[in-house]
Amino acid sequence: MKKIISLILLIIVLTSFKNPKTLKGTWQYCGGYLNGKFNAAPTAYLLQRNYTNTNYEAVMLEKGEKPYKYEAGEYKLIADTCLETQKFSVLPSQVRDVTIHFGYTRRHDTLVLKAKLPSGSVAEDYWKKVK
Repeated sequence: MKKIISLILLIIVLTSFKNPKTLKGTWQYCGGYLNGKFNAAPTAYLLQRNYTNTNYEAVMLEKGEKPYKYEAGEYKLIADTCLETQKFSVLPSQVRDVTIHFGYTRRHDTLVLKAKLPSGSVAEDYWKKVK
């Protein structure tokens, strides 16, 4: 009987730390680090990412303007890794159709994405869930 109760408690504890299968929702950029240097979130506009089950769309929001789509792509969550492939960028991009492996964690309503980018830069970005 003790073994069964211990097993049930172990299962409950292990499943309580499970990451969600998608990032579905709207996330707003809160700042981050690039090569150890802090970059604050812009104050003149907002950067948001809208995630579906398998895709994302990044938009810039300025007061009085329509949302401006600047990037889009696909993503997949595997354990603590977010595989992200950019499919569209307004700016010329060296990572179009390149899958980037981000380590990710969720802390309450905050998403943290960390990666070594193809350029060699190390990025750590913070996104707050707004929807």
